[in-house]
Amino acid sequence: MQKNSLKRVALNTALASACLSIICAALLFVLFSKIQILLIFPTLFISIFLITYLIFTKALEKHVQDKVRIIYKTIKSFKSSTSDKRPNSIDPSSNVLETVNQEVINWAKSKKKEIDQLHLNAKYRREFLADVSHEIKTPLFSIEGYLHTLIDGGIDDPKINKEYLIKASRNIDRISSMIEDLETISQLESGERTLNSQDFDIKELTQEVFEEQEIFADANDISLVIKDDSKKPIIVNADRQRIRQVITNLISNSIKYSKEDGSGNTTVKFFDMEDNILVEVTDNGIGIAEKDLPRLFERFFRVDKSRSRIKGGTGLGLSIVKHIIEAHDQSINVRSTVDIGTTFGFTLKKA
Repeated sequence: MQKNSLKRVALNTALASACLSIICAALLFVLFSKIQILLIFPTLFISIFLITYLIFTKALEKHVQDKVRIIYKTIKSFKSSTSDKRPNSIDPSSNVLETVNQEVINWAKSKKKEIDQLHLNAKYRREFLADVSHEIKTPLFSIEGYLHTLIDGGIDDPKINKEYLIKASRNIDRISSMIEDLETISQLESGERTLNSQDFDIKELTQEVFEEQEIFADANDISLVIKDDSKKPIIVNADRQRIRQVITNLISNSIKYSKEDGSGNTTVKFFDMEDNILVEVTDNGIGIAEKDLPRLFERFFRVDKSRSRIKGGTGLGLSIVKHIIEAHDQSINVRSTVDIGTTFGFTLKKA
């Protein structure tokens, strides 16, 4: 398309030059009245036309090619991919303008995606800072209230002095746990905390977590069950302490969000996935609405904020779980139905 445009420009210029040469020759004929001048009209016209056409075609093509090359290289220089090679020359016979136009469109689309992602990240960052501020303020205000009450004379009242100190201590522990969890997430994200991978029996580890959570489960009338027909150990290769943290978090959550009618149960199942082992933690609790599932692993995101705070926790547990699993180059997913239950599934490398 652009080559035809160049040819039309050169053709018009050549015709104009040839016509100008004929006009000049005609003036010479009028001035000198020599018949020889008439004889050179055809040759003069053709020669000037061809020479002008060729000169203008090459000049215009070179001019456009130079301008396009600058644009093309500018676009390429902004591309983040190192695999893109900048062309040393552009073939004039190819559709250069169309190629560059497509490059501009693709570049603009990629930049728009980056800008949209930056806006999304900025939104998450604002929400995160607001959540951190809110989560820390709540226990701080409680501590402040307890301490001021004790300072104003409550310390001398045996009915409240010890109780308020215990409550203040619990809130301090909550802030401390929150800071430790945030530090853990930061280290996992930056890669500062390395994994101590080893071979171990995931079924045995799950049983250990059950024993640790037994009192908590009994208090909430929750049955903890490992469902595995095979009596053989299931050996995986991972950081045992980190995976203990993952299972503990998932079991603890299943207990916290169980139904309050005493019919709750939490089941852990194992599935052989060739190179990996799939671990599923299933409960028959209150479930999670579909609209909340995409944000479930975000920091401080709580499905039921009032109940979450009553039950305790920092709101960072699932975010840590996701970071630990991803640090193992594995994946975690969740499916849930309100009033039916929730299933968390994650994979681990088979030893």
